Amino acid sequence: MDATRRTLLRGMGSTGLLAAAIAAGVLKPTRVFAAEYNKVAFEAKDLAGGLKGIGAASPAESKDIVLSAPEIAENGAVVSVTVASKIPGTSALAVFVEKNPMPLSAHFQFLNGALPEARLNVKMSQTSLIKAVALANGKAYMAQKEVKVTMGGCGG
Repeated sequence: MDATRRTLLRGMGSTGLLAAAIAAGVLKPTRVFAAEYNKVAFEAKDLAGGLKGIGAASPAESKDIVLSAPEIAENGAVVSVTVASKIPGTSALAVFVEKNPMPLSAHFQFLNGALPEARLNVKMSQTSLIKAVALANGKAYMAQKEVKVTMGGCGG
């Protein structure tokens, strides 16, 4: 039998098995991909409302949160941000862009044993503070960094 045909038949069999499992209700992709949406936090119009929405009304400054973002973003439409927590027991990380119309950009939840780190691109309307908030053991911790957004990507 031709190797390509054998690979194709094997792939079709796997796809059929997966489709049958979904149809039978054994696998529920909507439960896997659609986590609970925190509407209050994501639709908050100010930083205080967003922090309250995730349960971090007054976070303490921490050097155990590593926040990486560029000093100057030439294109505010795509600003790369990396955040990681070295705080034991971190269960969630959130990223806020203070001067955006809706400051909460992302909220990640971690199960026991998961590494609390994330990389994402945020959109920034203007120069602003980016704040990373970690929730660990019932307490909230924060790190922040200012990112300057230039006009039109020409540095002016």
